[in-house]
Amino acid sequence: MKVGPLISIIFQLLFELVQLYTWVVLLACLFSFLIGFGILDPRNQIVWKMSNFLYRMTEPVLRPIRNVLPNVANIDLSPLVLLLLIQYVLMPLMVRVYGMLMVGFA
Repeated sequence: MKVGPLISIIFQLLFELVQLYTWVVLLACLFSFLIGFGILDPRNQIVWKMSNFLYRMTEPVLRPIRNVLPNVANIDLSPLVLLLLIQYVLMPLMVRVYGMLMVGFA
């Protein structure tokens, strides 16, 4: 059995999961704005369930970033920092590891 195709499948799945998580973070930011400006009512059960799901998905990753960042006029910059970390650190690192593994198995 060749290991190369299996590694390609695993890394493709990882890339897709990171992209999906990026969308979850963006959607959580959008929900936060819509609830904060009163466009969505958090007392609505569907809105509450969606915001609770998004909070549970993003808060474990955003909390350590919030602890490090200074408070800037009550604006939460942690999602921006997380998205920049994903875009400029995690994705290039995954591409490099994938390239090194594929050259090693070729």
